[in-house]
Amino acid sequence: MNKIILITASILGLTSVVFGAFGAHGLKELISIESQQTFETGVKYQMYHALVLLFVGSTDLIQQKTKRIVYYLVVVGLILFSGSIYGLATNELSAFNFKSIGFVTPIGGLSLILAWILLFIDFIKISSKKVV
Repeated sequence: MNKIILITASILGLTSVVFGAFGAHGLKELISIESQQTFETGVKYQMYHALVLLFVGSTDLIQQKTKRIVYYLVVVGLILFSGSIYGLATNELSAFNFKSIGFVTPIGGLSLILAWILLFIDFIKISSKKVV
């Protein structure tokens, strides 16, 4: 599972850099400044959670069961949260109305929050011997 988490983290990190560059340069003339900032929010959350997955996949401080659940919550959360933000920010460029699926953004955010809560609970359970 650790290898899958690390590979996914690297893909998410890579694509967040690509999306960030695209948002800053490719979309500059095509969408409003507000939409660019919205797009950037999706990029930031994607990168932050790529880094979280790098940590999760490379530490022994988290139980394997928790790692698996956190992995799925983060991946689903990013697809729904960042993915819908990318769509909403570029809505004016598409024939599809992303506002019709905007309700998935908070569901994705909730998924990310749940991942953090699970990490928090797992960290509370760590014995002090394991951390040192």
